[in-house]
Amino acid sequence: MKELLEYVAQQLVSMPDAVRVHEVTGERSLVLELSVDDADLGKVIGRKGRVAKAIRTLIKAAAARDGRLVHVEIAD
Repeated sequence: MKELLEYVAQQLVSMPDAVRVHEVTGERSLVLELSVDDADLGKVIGRKGRVAKAIRTLIKAAAARDGRLVHVEIAD
């Protein structure tokens, strides 16, 4: 999941080297914290959060195939 999120985020931003994904594993779920350069934050969030919602949906669908519960958080 981490690699998929990194790949999608790198395709959206102007500075792909600044994309970082940190995994936080819980008892029943996995939290992926996405951080990008401040200048690219708007590209990842999108207008009214549409891009962020699409990213979350994509990751949840991929995780469902593996029977896992994954949450995506976008950090400042």
